[in-house]
Amino acid sequence: MARRTFFSFDYDDILRANVVRNCNVVLGPGTARFFDHSEYEKAKRSGDDAIRGMIDRTLSGTSVTVVLIGAHTASSRWVQYEIEKSVALGNGLLGVYIHLIGTPTWPATPQGLPPYVHGQPFPTFTWKPQSYNACTLILARRIEDAGKRSDFIRR
Repeated sequence: MARRTFFSFDYDDILRANVVRNCNVVLGPGTARFFDHSEYEKAKRSGDDAIRGMIDRTLSGTSVTVVLIGAHTASSRWVQYEIEKSVALGNGLLGVYIHLIGTPTWPATPQGLPPYVHGQPFPTFTWKPQSYNACTLILARRIEDAGKRSDFIRR
Protein backbone atom coordinates (compact mmCIF):
# COMPACT_ATOMS: atom_id res chain seq x y z
CA MET A 1 0.00 0.00 0.00
CA ALA A 2 1.45 3.39 -0.95
CA ARG A 3 1.70 5.75 2.01
CA ARG A 4 1.48 9.48 1.67
CA THR A 5 4.88 10.35 3.07
CA PHE A 6 6.38 13.65 4.22
CA PHE A 7 10.18 14.01 4.19
CA SER A 8 11.65 16.20 6.93
CA PHE A 9 15.30 17.30 6.84
CA ASP A 10 17.64 20.17 7.49
CA TYR A 11 18.10 22.14 4.27
CA ASP A 12 21.89 21.97 4.56
CA ASP A 13 21.36 18.30 3.64
CA ILE A 14 19.26 18.91 0.50
CA LEU A 15 21.58 16.93 -1.82
CA ARG A 16 21.67 13.92 0.51
CA ALA A 17 17.93 14.17 1.07
CA ASN A 18 17.31 14.12 -2.67
CA VAL A 19 19.13 10.79 -3.00
CA VAL A 20 16.64 9.21 -0.61
CA ARG A 21 13.55 11.13 -1.75
CA ASN A 22 14.18 10.21 -5.39
CA CYS A 23 14.72 6.47 -4.89
CA ASN A 24 11.24 5.67 -6.31
CA VAL A 25 9.93 4.10 -3.11
CA VAL A 26 7.21 6.73 -3.09
CA LEU A 27 5.56 8.01 -6.21
CA GLY A 28 6.64 11.62 -6.45
CA PRO A 29 5.15 14.76 -4.88
CA GLY A 30 1.57 13.45 -5.12
CA THR A 31 2.40 10.69 -2.66
CA ALA A 32 5.67 11.90 -1.14
CA ARG A 33 5.03 15.35 0.22
CA PHE A 34 8.01 17.60 -0.10
CA PHE A 35 8.86 21.02 -1.38
CA ASP A 36 11.93 22.08 -3.21
CA HIS A 37 14.56 24.52 -2.04
CA SER A 38 13.11 27.43 -4.04
CA GLU A 39 9.74 27.06 -2.28
CA TYR A 40 11.50 27.03 1.08
CA GLU A 41 13.58 30.10 0.20
CA LYS A 42 10.44 31.99 -0.91
CA ALA A 43 8.63 31.12 2.32
CA LYS A 44 11.73 32.00 4.36
CA ARG A 45 11.77 35.50 2.84
CA SER A 46 8.11 35.89 3.89
CA GLY A 47 8.81 34.95 7.52
CA ASP A 48 8.21 32.21 10.04
CA ASP A 49 4.42 32.15 9.59
CA ALA A 50 4.89 31.47 5.88
CA ILE A 51 7.27 28.60 6.63
CA ARG A 52 4.85 27.13 9.18
CA GLY A 53 1.99 27.45 6.67
CA MET A 54 4.03 25.71 3.96
CA ILE A 55 4.92 22.87 6.33
CA ASP A 56 1.32 22.52 7.53
CA ARG A 57 -0.03 22.38 3.95
CA THR A 58 2.59 19.87 2.89
CA LEU A 59 1.96 17.62 5.90
CA SER A 60 -1.80 17.65 5.30
CA GLY A 61 -3.06 14.25 4.19
CA THR A 62 0.15 12.35 5.00
CA SER A 63 0.32 9.34 7.30
CA VAL A 64 4.11 8.91 7.57
CA THR A 65 6.93 11.35 8.25
CA VAL A 66 10.45 10.27 7.32
CA VAL A 67 13.08 12.35 9.10
CA LEU A 68 16.31 12.35 7.08
CA ILE A 69 18.99 12.70 9.74
CA GLY A 70 22.12 14.62 8.84
CA ALA A 71 24.78 16.23 10.98
CA HIS A 72 22.54 19.05 12.31
CA THR A 73 19.01 17.72 11.88
CA ALA A 74 18.31 17.25 15.59
CA SER A 75 19.00 20.94 16.28
CA SER A 76 16.88 22.28 13.39
CA ARG A 77 13.89 24.17 14.74
CA TRP A 78 11.95 23.48 11.54
CA VAL A 79 12.59 19.74 11.73
CA GLN A 80 11.42 19.85 15.36
CA TYR A 81 8.29 21.72 14.25
CA GLU A 82 7.66 19.13 11.50
CA ILE A 83 8.04 16.29 14.00
CA GLU A 84 5.69 17.96 16.49
CA LYS A 85 3.08 18.55 13.77
CA SER A 86 3.50 14.97 12.54
CA VAL A 87 2.87 13.62 16.04
CA ALA A 88 -0.19 15.87 16.41
CA LEU A 89 -1.53 14.46 13.11
CA GLY A 90 -0.85 10.88 14.22
CA ASN A 91 1.77 10.23 11.55
CA GLY A 92 4.05 7.25 11.93
CA LEU A 93 7.69 8.36 12.26
CA LEU A 94 10.83 6.91 10.73
CA GLY A 95 14.37 8.27 10.90
CA VAL A 96 16.95 7.64 8.16
CA TYR A 97 20.59 8.54 8.81
CA ILE A 98 21.94 10.10 5.60
CA HIS A 99 25.45 11.11 6.74
CA LEU A 100 27.18 8.44 4.61
CA ILE A 101 25.73 9.72 1.34
CA GLY A 102 28.37 11.64 -0.58
CA THR A 103 30.77 11.76 -3.51
CA PRO A 104 34.50 12.52 -3.78
CA THR A 105 33.67 16.22 -4.18
CA TRP A 106 30.86 16.14 -1.65
CA PRO A 107 32.07 14.03 1.29
CA ALA A 108 30.11 12.15 3.90
CA THR A 109 29.59 13.95 7.21
CA PRO A 110 29.62 12.88 10.86
CA GLN A 111 26.51 11.06 12.02
CA GLY A 112 24.02 13.43 13.56
CA LEU A 113 22.13 12.97 16.80
CA PRO A 114 18.75 11.29 16.56
CA PRO A 115 15.70 13.50 16.92
CA TYR A 116 13.30 12.62 19.72
CA VAL A 117 9.58 12.79 20.35
CA HIS A 118 8.74 13.67 23.94
CA GLY A 119 12.19 12.44 24.98
CA GLN A 120 11.81 9.12 23.17
CA PRO A 121 13.65 8.02 20.03
CA PHE A 122 11.73 6.56 17.10
CA PRO A 123 12.75 3.78 14.66
CA THR A 124 15.77 4.59 12.48
CA PHE A 125 18.15 2.98 10.01
CA THR A 126 21.27 4.12 8.17
CA TRP A 127 21.23 4.69 4.42
CA LYS A 128 24.34 3.00 3.03
CA PRO A 129 25.08 4.24 -0.49
CA GLN A 130 27.00 1.07 -1.39
CA SER A 131 23.76 -0.85 -0.69
CA TYR A 132 21.38 1.44 -2.60
CA ASN A 133 18.99 -1.32 -3.71
CA ALA A 134 18.88 -2.89 -0.26
CA CYS A 135 18.31 0.53 1.34
CA THR A 136 15.48 1.23 -1.09
CA LEU A 137 13.77 -2.01 -0.05
CA ILE A 138 14.38 -1.29 3.64
CA LEU A 139 12.94 2.21 3.23
CA ALA A 140 9.80 0.88 1.54
CA ARG A 141 9.29 -1.70 4.29
CA ARG A 142 9.99 0.79 7.09
CA ILE A 143 7.60 3.37 5.59
CA GLU A 144 4.89 0.72 5.58
CA ASP A 145 5.71 -0.20 9.20
CA ALA A 146 5.48 3.49 10.18
CA GLY A 147 2.16 3.69 8.31
CA LYS A 148 0.84 0.75 10.31
CA ARG A 149 1.84 2.53 13.52
CA SER A 150 -0.05 5.57 12.22
CA ASP A 151 -3.11 3.43 11.42
CA PHE A 152 -3.04 2.11 15.00
CA ILE A 153 -2.69 5.63 16.46
CA ARG A 154 -5.55 7.02 14.35
CA ARG A 155 -8.07 4.34 15.39
